[in-house]
Amino acid sequence: MPARDELPSTLQRSEKHAQETWIAAHDSAVETYGEGERAHRTAFSALKHSYEKVGDHWEPKEEKGPSDKGAERNRGGRSGDTAGGVDANASKAHLLDVAKRLEVPGRSKMTKDELVEAIQKANAKATRKARE
Repeated sequence: MPARDELPSTLQRSEKHAQETWIAAHDSAVETYGEGERAHRTAFSALKHSYEKVGDHWEPKEEKGPSDKGAERNRGGRSGDTAGGVDANASKAHLLDVAKRLEVPGRSKMTKDELVEAIQKANAKATRKARE
C-alpha cells in the first residue's frame, strides 16, 4: 500500500484502526485526486471523523462526527480552518479533561475556544518532542 510508507509519525504512535482508517482514505484519495496534499487532507478528514489528536498520537473520539466547524463546512478534502485534530465540537468538560492530561496551565479559567487553542499548542509541542 502506498500510504503505509507515508504514514505520519503521529499515526505511527496510534492504534492500528486509526492507521488503517488513514491509509484506506489516503489510497482512495490518491486514486481520485493523485498523490499530494489533497490526498493527505482527505485522509486526515476521514480520520478526524472518528479520532482526535491528543498529544503526539490519535485517540478514538467519544462520538463520531465532524471535529470542528471547518470539517462541517468543507467536504471532499478542500482546505479550510480546522482545529488541527482537536475535537472542537466536544463538550467543554471533555476538552478540560484532555487539557488536564496534557498539563495545560490555566485550563480551568479558559473558555471552550481557548481550550481548543491551548490543546492545539500542547499537541504540537508533544509531537515535536516525540520526533526528536
